[in-house]
Order: sequence, then structure tokens, then C-alpha cells
Amino acid sequence: MRIVLLVFLVICFEFATGGIKPGSDQPEKYLPLLEGKKVGLVVNHTSMVGEQHLLDFLLLKGVTVMRVFAPEHGFRGKADAGETITDGKDAETGVQIVSLYGNNKKPKAEQLDDLDVVVFDIQDVGVRFYTYISTMHYVMESCAENDKSLIIFDRPNPNGDYVAGPVLDLKFRSFVGMHPIPVVHGCTVGELALMIDGEGWLNDQIKCDLNVIPVANYNHNTPYSLPVKPSPNLPNDQAIRLYPSLCFFEATSASIGRGTQFPFQVIGYPDEQFGDFVFTPKSIDGMAKNPKQEGVTCYGIDLRNSSCGKKFTLSYFLEFYHKFDDESVFLTRERWFNLLAGTDKLIQEIRAGKSCQEIEASWQRELNEYLAIRKNYLLYPDFD
Repeated sequence: MRIVLLVFLVICFEFATGGIKPGSDQPEKYLPLLEGKKVGLVVNHTSMVGEQHLLDFLLLKGVTVMRVFAPEHGFRGKADAGETITDGKDAETGVQIVSLYGNNKKPKAEQLDDLDVVVFDIQDVGVRFYTYISTMHYVMESCAENDKSLIIFDRPNPNGDYVAGPVLDLKFRSFVGMHPIPVVHGCTVGELALMIDGEGWLNDQIKCDLNVIPVANYNHNTPYSLPVKPSPNLPNDQAIRLYPSLCFFEATSASIGRGTQFPFQVIGYPDEQFGDFVFTPKSIDGMAKNPKQEGVTCYGIDLRNSSCGKKFTLSYFLEFYHKFDDESVFLTRERWFNLLAGTDKLIQEIRAGKSCQEIEASWQRELNEYLAIRKNYLLYPDFD
């Protein structure tokens, strides 16, 4: 009876998710492409084939993996945001690890010289300032410059059911925003890679020898709960959905829960006027070292069970902004805010007292232009 029930639950799960299979879970499509090749992997802790890491899976299949390139948060995904990642060797396999975060964001020619092909397999969350897509850009560029093939194992986008936010002005191009796309771009990494290549956004408009292993049974309306948290401070679906809206607080004195067990799900400041919910940030190994407002009681709002904020909104930011008499006490890193926004027009509109609706309306023309570009690179049925 238990076996029958288990089979029934598995069938129900498969039906509910549409039997979604990321590219990594379709080895029949990519193992023939890797046979007899010297391979480099751009992977982290999200690069799983079922319950097994892609590196371990490929080695067991006899694939020659020469080295691993690790993005922000490291190969095992335990480093804090912005923390320097060092080169080394994987303790379990002895494979060389090369950091692509810090001073070396782009694979060097000598690091690709002995490779035939590079595989990129990292779970993204569909937000422009989430740096895994910047790493992907530099990997594409380096592969193109050094005549190496790149295979992307595509994965669903948990924020892939809409687009929103200002489109980046290239004057504000940085590692937290490299492309003229909105904050929430509505693409999988595979679709975005095709766009980067097709629109000539690589250096000197060079082209990458690119192959995408698509997600099976996926469309942009499909809800997708990530089986592995993509980075230390995005622990669950709620945080991932709130992340596009709350990340702007990183440029302020307010805390969004770094140093708690619920990052990107709360907002607070050391003043009782900001709300009834109380929390105190502290250093947490593997999540937040020396977080903002460490050891200080913060008062604010708890969004852990909120049904609001399922899509990008400026309402939280404007609510807190208008509670400060002195903007400089709140907005402590204006340049960082502009880099996250991808423009300085947003802060100008906020200072002018415009509403959420007025600000969002000002983005619409550029969003429509972006949507027209985006549709040329979609691999999956689009959202309504």
C-alpha cells in the first residue's frame, strides 16, 4: 500500500510540475557532445543531476573534466555576497578550481587553452543584478575569443513569468548589470545567452559557438520551486520572489534580514516607527558575515507569509524612503543604488515625489522595446 501511495505521489508531482527536466537531467542529449573532449565546468552547488553534483556525475560517466570555474559564493555556494573566492582544488575529486569572482571575473586564455568545450550549469533567479549571468557573459566572451565551444544546460527561471523594472542604461554598466535589460528580464540563462550573442553584446560583437540544452516540459507560466537554494541568502521561494524588490535596500541603512534566518523576507530599521516586527541581525557562518545593523534591534515589516510582492514593486522602498526626514540617513550608497537600478533616473523620480504608478509608467516604452527583442530568443512558450 505504501508503494502504491508513493507512486501516486510521484505521478502527482510530475503532473503538477509538468515533468520539468533541466538540461543537466537529460544526459542523453549532452554526453555524446562531451565524449572524448577535455571539459571545463562553470558550476556551483546548484549544478545537480538529481541528487548528484554534475562534476561527480560526469566523472563517473568517464568525461574528462580538466577544471571547474566557480562564480560568486564559490563552488560549494557557502561564501557571503561580495566575498573573495580563491583558487584551489576540490577536496572530493582533486579537480582544479578557478575563481571567477574577485579580480579574475573572466577565464584567461591559458585557463582555456587545454579545453575543447566549456559547460555552464548554474541556477539563476531571473534578475539583472544577480551576478551569475554576468559570469556567464564573461565565459561566453572568453570562449568566443579563444575558439572554444560553450554548452549551456538550461534551467527554469523562478521569476520567469513577467518582466519589470527600468532597462539598464549602459552608462551604468557594471558586474551587477551588464546588459540593456530590465531588472526582471523574464529569460532563462539559455535564452539570455542567445540574446547576448544575437544582439552583439559581447566585446567587439564577437560570436560564441553556443549550444543550449533546453529544459524539458517548461513554459514561462510554469511555477518552479528551486530544489537547492541558489545562494546563501535566498533560502526559499518567498525570498526569491521578493529579491528584485528588496535588493535596492542594499544601498540603504535599512536591513532586509541579512544576518537572520529569513533574509530578503523582512525590512527593518533601528527605530520603532518603522513597524511592529522586531529582529536583530547577527553574523551567521555561511550566510552573512558582519551584516548591516549587526547586534542592533530593528523594527519593521515581516513579509514571510505575505501574498503581496510576488512581482517587482517599488512600494516597499518608497514606504521606507518617505519615513526619513533626511534622505542621506537612509540612502547611504547612492552610486550603488544607481548601479542596481541601472540608471540615475529612478532616484530622480523618487526625489520628485512620483508615485509607483507614475514611475512604472515611465519604463513602459523601453520595456516594450525589450519585449520585442526578447521574443526573438525564447525557447519556451511565453507567459500570457
